[in-house]
Amino acid sequence: KSEAMKYFGNDEVYIEKFFQNPRHIEVQILSGKNRTVHLHERDCSVQRRHQKVIEESPSSLVDEAMRKEMGEQALLLAKAVNYSSAGTVEFVASNDKSFYFLEMNTRLQVEHPVTELVTGIDLVEKMINISAKKPLGLVQSDIKMNGWSVEARIYAEDPIRNFAPSIGRLKSFKSPDQNSSSIRIDSGVQEGGEISMYYDPMIAKLISYGKDRDDACLKLS
Repeated sequence: KSEAMKYFGNDEVYIEKFFQNPRHIEVQILSGKNRTVHLHERDCSVQRRHQKVIEESPSSLVDEAMRKEMGEQALLLAKAVNYSSAGTVEFVASNDKSFYFLEMNTRLQVEHPVTELVTGIDLVEKMINISAKKPLGLVQSDIKMNGWSVEARIYAEDPIRNFAPSIGRLKSFKSPDQNSSSIRIDSGVQEGGEISMYYDPMIAKLISYGKDRDDACLKLS
């Protein structure tokens, strides 16, 4: 406080909680006509330069009690601000399963496919229906989690230059077989296309689905 007073003329300080091995866990919600539901959690802890790289659902940290509590907190927040649309409530979590609010993203996020695969619910369709004032058509008990899903963001980056964005001609782009129910790719590129400097370097998302975490990771690799 004396240092703060000396340099800034104000001795007020913040004391922030320190997390050992923190996890970034978020809860997907859908809020429509007189009803709000959550679609359980995603774990987005694998990041580089504060940018998500790998996301999965469910989270290996979260048990049923923690899932229920996080979901309830997300619903309370959405109702408090009278939210209407798809959205994500983000938390930082500790290994002791305590969690704290980070922010709310009032949109559909890059990692939404992992939630779609484990719940079987088309989030894009639901978001459009909500905006068209159609009934949500879901109650909380309808939403179950089955299996495990992992998403890898594919970036146009140069690992030699500390993964700096890399622009230029895309000489080769081999897409996996999408006839499989266990692999999905969301992409906006093709061979011969130009990687521009004007956009984010993420060019595709590869998403796998398996009966459990090991199975989903194996299929992703």
